[in-house]
Amino acid sequence: MPKTHWIHKIHLPAWVVGILALVLILRIPSFFEPYYYGDEMIYLTLGQGVRQGLTLFKDIHDNKPPLLYLTAAIAGNLFWFKAILAFWNMLTIAFFYKLAAKLFASNDKIQKISTFIFAILTTIPLFEGNIVNAEPFMIGFSLIALYILLNGSLSFKKLFFAGMMFGIGALFKIPAAFDLPIIVIYWLITTNFKDWKGVIKNTLILGLGFIIPILFFFAWYYAAGALPEYIKAAFMQNVGYLSSFRPGDIQKPFYVRNAPLLIRAAVVFAGTVVLYLFRKKLSKNFILFCVWTLLGLFAVTLSERPYPHYYIQILAPASFFLGMFFAEKTIEQSLVVIPLTICFFVPVYYKFYYYQTGSYYLRFINFATGNINKAQYFRGFASSVNRNYKISDFLVSSSMPSEKVFMWDPDSATVYALSRRLPPIKYVADYHINDFSNFEEVTKQLTVNPPKFIILTSQHPFPNIYPLIKTKYLLISQIENADVYSRIDLAPKGK
Repeated sequence: MPKTHWIHKIHLPAWVVGILALVLILRIPSFFEPYYYGDEMIYLTLGQGVRQGLTLFKDIHDNKPPLLYLTAAIAGNLFWFKAILAFWNMLTIAFFYKLAAKLFASNDKIQKISTFIFAILTTIPLFEGNIVNAEPFMIGFSLIALYILLNGSLSFKKLFFAGMMFGIGALFKIPAAFDLPIIVIYWLITTNFKDWKGVIKNTLILGLGFIIPILFFFAWYYAAGALPEYIKAAFMQNVGYLSSFRPGDIQKPFYVRNAPLLIRAAVVFAGTVVLYLFRKKLSKNFILFCVWTLLGLFAVTLSERPYPHYYIQILAPASFFLGMFFAEKTIEQSLVVIPLTICFFVPVYYKFYYYQTGSYYLRFINFATGNINKAQYFRGFASSVNRNYKISDFLVSSSMPSEKVFMWDPDSATVYALSRRLPPIKYVADYHINDFSNFEEVTKQLTVNPPKFIILTSQHPFPNIYPLIKTKYLLISQIENADVYSRIDLAPKGK
């Protein structure tokens, strides 16, 4: 018989197929969501920039690695962006099941419970499973890597490919890099450091695989003349991000400012030591999930920002623990209460936001059954959604795709993404300008390269730009609270 390849064809039992069918049903409302969610709008706007030939980070800016923007460029619009997420989420669930089947080969109940919990939690709005963010993509690559590394004997190809999976995950978002040490620490604890030379060798191969995709994009942006901008945006600007939710601490000494981060690192170290000391009394699965939880929670809390999609990074080990809690028949059924308590404590302590799941689906049912119209449905997501659609319709009918527009409003990226019109500057969101530029610099750029339209809203003044508007622009339309100014030389006739 021919030798089976180490990534063999995925055969799924009927109950897994049933879970995937349920997930697809639960994702149907996401295909009908309006353009409204800020991060998605930024990704789509940068993706549109790529489709129009702009170089990421140099010509158009955000501060994440490139793969999410390239995915948005492939999608082209929100519907296909959501469809790609749905496909990837189901593939991720399939690999979660394969890992569960490997780790709990003799316990079907744990396989079923943990897979079901993971599938639901990564799908529903509670942790923003319906939103396209980096976390749902990067955890899929981490699961593939861990499945490879925990499935049979290790070889150079398996280690190298698993490392590449970790590296690709990090190119969606840097915190994915914390998933690679999970397996290294697991090897060291479970082998009692007896095979430390083998662990070092395997780690070096893993690291080689990890760095290859990262180096590829370094070379790519070097060739594009955008390497400094890439390094600054995707890596350096994320250093300040760690303390960005405590802006008052910026002027404090390093150890004072970073004390919470250092304390969390000490907790990870202490937890790892405890696992090592009790390694003979604990199963390998329990050790793996604890290490996964410790490093995952460290990554989740890096910035101390309370956004629920961050927590997706920790849902896999949490789901395994819940499966053990409901179906394990050993002392570890009780022990899982400890890591689960920590998992529940973190979002409470950091006051994580959460999104209502029931109202999300009820709103869609009311829309699908005709109880509310499209405008009412859209308004349920944000009060400015319908206004943004009106502005975008105006821009589509009044300008060419290559013509630039500038909007100053928290929803500027939404209008850019929806109308497929780009600003004449590299920044697409108001916080980009607030954090990485300033009003004076933006005004200079707009003066040198004036867009066809400037859109200002009454709640968000931009005083620096008024002299430019007074000399070169005419007010040609008012759409709710938004004033639309056209360049005098490009204004419609009769205006």
